[in-house]
Amino acid sequence: MRERAFVDGYLYASGGGLLPHEFTHSWNGKYRRPAGLATANYQEPMKGELLWVYEGLTQYWGTILSGRSGLWTREQTRQHLAIIAAQLDTTSGRTWRPLSDTAVAAQILFVAPREWEAWRRSVDFYDESTLIWLDVDTTIRELTQGQRSLNDFSRLFLGGPDTGPELKTYTFDDVVNTLNQVVAHDWRTFLNTRLDSTAPHAPMGGLERGGWKLVYTETPSPVFQGIETVDRVTDVRYSLGMVVREPDATLRDVLPDSPAWQAGIGPGMKLLGVNGRAYSATELHDAIRAAKNGSQPIQLLVQNGAFQNTYSVNYHGGEKYPELERIPNTPDMLGEIIKPMAK
Repeated sequence: MRERAFVDGYLYASGGGLLPHEFTHSWNGKYRRPAGLATANYQEPMKGELLWVYEGLTQYWGTILSGRSGLWTREQTRQHLAIIAAQLDTTSGRTWRPLSDTAVAAQILFVAPREWEAWRRSVDFYDESTLIWLDVDTTIRELTQGQRSLNDFSRLFLGGPDTGPELKTYTFDDVVNTLNQVVAHDWRTFLNTRLDSTAPHAPMGGLERGGWKLVYTETPSPVFQGIETVDRVTDVRYSLGMVVREPDATLRDVLPDSPAWQAGIGPGMKLLGVNGRAYSATELHDAIRAAKNGSQPIQLLVQNGAFQNTYSVNYHGGEKYPELERIPNTPDMLGEIIKPMAK
């Protein structure tokens, strides 16, 4: 983490969850580890098909423990979950590459460029697994009328007697069998359905069972602004379908089938102007707001290598940023999950 990570508001909002994530690795990764990742030497290739547990379950607890411990407020925790859900829900590559494949392709995806990420996918076994484990947690709570939860699974799966240093490996069957010790359910099908899915939308079952749904508002949340600042981007993926790298104004990615994509704009191009004025993030945001409910397209002057061209982006939906909204007349199960536990 950066030097001022715990005192700078934007740095803290974007990266404060790293500490509980790495803390959880003491159990999930150091003590318990997928059998395919417990190699005897550097010549034996690692098999990462269970990275959705090694990193995914750790990412889930990193997010939840940030809220429970007070490192993040409940609102900040929900804002992080909203961003995770929205990014995955607009990742078109999920229609051809299931989550399970991002795990076995980790060695490639960790070093892949950010261009074309929405179509190629990235190391999504971190964030999408957060949604899957939230789905597991809320399902356990629903099946047991709130008497059991993922806390119980983690005690069984990651806990054990107090011993010296030890490495205890696990398989997919171990995960399923331990879940069934918590509550009987067809966990094998439950997990495989989500891991092998090529559905166009992210798994929202955990959020919705938790009493919340993903919506889009015209104002970015503080956590969204913090991530933009730290990543040095202007993120208008939910409106125009672009992520602009700052300060060189290169398009880090363009979402397939988005308004920018349909206009002919692609990753790696560079923004030079917006509606006849020199490009700036402010000009871009002003243009999106001005075009709302209007009839004139947004004019973007774009450089592609040695060529420059003006593209007409036919978008009139205004600015869009992810948030979570309560589902009326449902229990706030997510709030219970984030709530500090009694001693």
